[in-house]
Amino acid sequence: MKIMKNGAQASIRGPVDWFTGTVRIDSLFLQAEEPARTTGGSVTFEPRARTAWHTHPLGQILIVTAGSGLVQRDGGPIEKIGPGDVVWFSPGEKHWHGASPTTSMTHIAIQEQRDGSAVTWLEKVSDKQYGG
Repeated sequence: MKIMKNGAQASIRGPVDWFTGTVRIDSLFLQAEEPARTTGGSVTFEPRARTAWHTHPLGQILIVTAGSGLVQRDGGPIEKIGPGDVVWFSPGEKHWHGASPTTSMTHIAIQEQRDGSAVTWLEKVSDKQYGG
């Protein structure tokens, strides 16, 4: 058994290459110990903040814990999400997620690594794309 104490790892700002706006990432677990390959973190997006388009080789689960957010898969509509909602993105599904225009949003993101990688970052979501 291993207990990871809250606050044991410092919060980091979401890298500008992967996010638009102000984003804080709190790592819950960087990587489970071998042979497990799961990673997870709590991510807080300020209003209008969002990820770039990206994919996950083995899919991703989002669990919304606070606020109001938006998600979109490539070719699909922008959808609203809120506390208690769980979002599943299939392996390789191009998507983005972030806060609504007026309210912050926090979610827990869980994904698995394949060959040491849990995500492939793509182009940023433009203001026009974000606005629908």
